[in-house]
Amino acid sequence: MRILLVEDEPKVASFIKKGLEEQAYEVDQAYDGLFGVKLALQNEYDLIILDIILPNLNGLDACREIRKHNANVSILMLTALGTTDDKITGLDAGADDYLTKPFEFKELLARIRALTRRSNDNSSSEKLSLADLEMDLAKKTVTRSGKPINLTAREFALLYYLLRNQNRVVSRVDITENVWETSFDTGSNVIDVYINFLRKKIDKGFPTKLIHTLVGMGYVLKEQDDV
Repeated sequence: MRILLVEDEPKVASFIKKGLEEQAYEVDQAYDGLFGVKLALQNEYDLIILDIILPNLNGLDACREIRKHNANVSILMLTALGTTDDKITGLDAGADDYLTKPFEFKELLARIRALTRRSNDNSSSEKLSLADLEMDLAKKTVTRSGKPINLTAREFALLYYLLRNQNRVVSRVDITENVWETSFDTGSNVIDVYINFLRKKIDKGFPTKLIHTLVGMGYVLKEQDDV
């Protein structure tokens, strides 16, 4: 498995690189945002670990630039900026997950395993559909009424889970355990943010809404409106 680490603090970068290589990951490094984007666009990576405060090009802009060209690669933000607004900004820029410094290395490994496991699980030739919404797992594409919909890796994983459980109400805890596959503050609005991301891409501009909220219970993906 190949990882791109974009981190400008030499000691932190060395610590992460050494730890990942001990776990048999192949790691490329970049110490600034511009070079990180260059490597990301030149090479194939399974995961990109991206700091936000970087020389030449900050991590948020780097993430946006990478997403313009690659909607599928998993991106993990690893940064000292830890407020809820910071996390939402990072996710909105296209990151799939967000881990704040200081961090436990074993949690970083858990986040990496979760992101890559989900990507591998979605690599079959299976297709999932609901109404005019279709997901092709082999091609990692999503369309609605034949119109391509570009999703980040985390958005794709969330939609995959909702499609797998269509017509069934899933709680925030269900989503946390099955999509993120790691613990985080379920009192935060990260899941709500991602549901809103999906709504804008899946439902906006279509007469029939597929993603529904049941207040105090969770979410359901279904064709009917009477939920």
